[in-house]
Amino acid sequence: MDIRLKPHDDRTNGWSAILPARQPHPPLRQRLEADWLVIGAGYAGLATARRLAHNRPDERIVILEAGEAGDNASGRNSGFAIDVPHNVGSSTAELEKAVNYKRLMKAGIAHLAEIVRSQGIQCDWSEKGKYHCTAAPRLAETLLRQHARELQILGEPYEWLEKAQLASRLGTSFFHAGIYTPGCVLLNPAALTRGLADTLPENVSLFENSAVTRLECATTITADTAQGSVRARRLMLANNGSASQLPAFGRQLFNVASYGSLTRPLTAEQRRRIGDIDEWGVTPANAVSGATLRYTRDHRILIRQHFDFTPRLQVDERTRERVRAQHRQVFLLRFPELQDVVLEHFWMGFFSITRNGAPRWGKIDQNVYAAVGCNGVGIAKQTIAGVTLADLACGVDNPLIPDMRELGEPQTLPPRPLLDLGVKAYLARERWVGRTEY
Repeated sequence: MDIRLKPHDDRTNGWSAILPARQPHPPLRQRLEADWLVIGAGYAGLATARRLAHNRPDERIVILEAGEAGDNASGRNSGFAIDVPHNVGSSTAELEKAVNYKRLMKAGIAHLAEIVRSQGIQCDWSEKGKYHCTAAPRLAETLLRQHARELQILGEPYEWLEKAQLASRLGTSFFHAGIYTPGCVLLNPAALTRGLADTLPENVSLFENSAVTRLECATTITADTAQGSVRARRLMLANNGSASQLPAFGRQLFNVASYGSLTRPLTAEQRRRIGDIDEWGVTPANAVSGATLRYTRDHRILIRQHFDFTPRLQVDERTRERVRAQHRQVFLLRFPELQDVVLEHFWMGFFSITRNGAPRWGKIDQNVYAAVGCNGVGIAKQTIAGVTLADLACGVDNPLIPDMRELGEPQTLPPRPLLDLGVKAYLARERWVGRTEY
């Protein structure tokens, strides 16, 4: 089949813009034979390839990446390697899933930590934990209290913080209440993705700027790019943002765009205005209407806020400018004393969502495997999804494979245009419900 949709790259990713220049791996310009083909050099794809190389050191693995490592979706997120799920509901079944997620996400963080340490990847890896906050008293007594109960059931340590306590730690009095958990890791996602891509084992060949234009899945896998092709015995799909156009995922995934802004580093005088605070990360109780925030090691403030339904993986300039202005308002509501601080970078990224939050993971055809449907929590979860997928494909026993299976399968989505109407209505409703979070 022909692959027509490629995620719109605005070439403005702030996380990579603040890093030293990197020379990407060259694009594919030849015909290759391989044992394994991995499509996508994000967290799932890179973890899959690395694990395949470990399991099968004498076999050749090829990765095709449509963009560049660190500037793809994996390099554009907020930089939270999250260790425990957010609010998952109060039913026994949901809490059982939370136990699965906890094991998987903690394993993903441990896997990444070992690679970062052994390969010397400089990505501002910081074991600072995170704050889960709300500005609305009503949401504090519902969503946050529910999250606290779930953490108790999971046996996870946490600290409940009121407005004054949060203000002293975060430098903003915007939030009414929050929960601090210590296990989350904060990092620069572009630097981590680059580091993972540039330290792959010798039997892995990565080709960047090599979007697949045609894919044939038969006894032999054939993938064409603009200037080359790969024939392989097995295919590992990890193209999370663009997978929805493939027949294997028909009516299982849909795409949204998310947006990020990053300030210039605060001066010493600007830092004193908010209390010379330590590095931190905040996730919102209402993920759709609220803003994810970071105060980074180099004294920048990150805003990630707003989602758009993007079935064609494109965002027009008018929408970008509207959201960019919205980010400025979000920033000033939280830090009114920093009106002279510039939001230096603004960017967008795409990811896929399933109706019930379950990933599309596992064997999907005779020689085709997939790890897609990150649902917006990708660093730890997609890393371990890639590791376990490689073990599954190689017949290697891994006690986390049952945990991946326990997450279930995506529910079928309604056909378009009903899907479009449903997603847009859901986003509008959540923005209204959480309007105090803006």
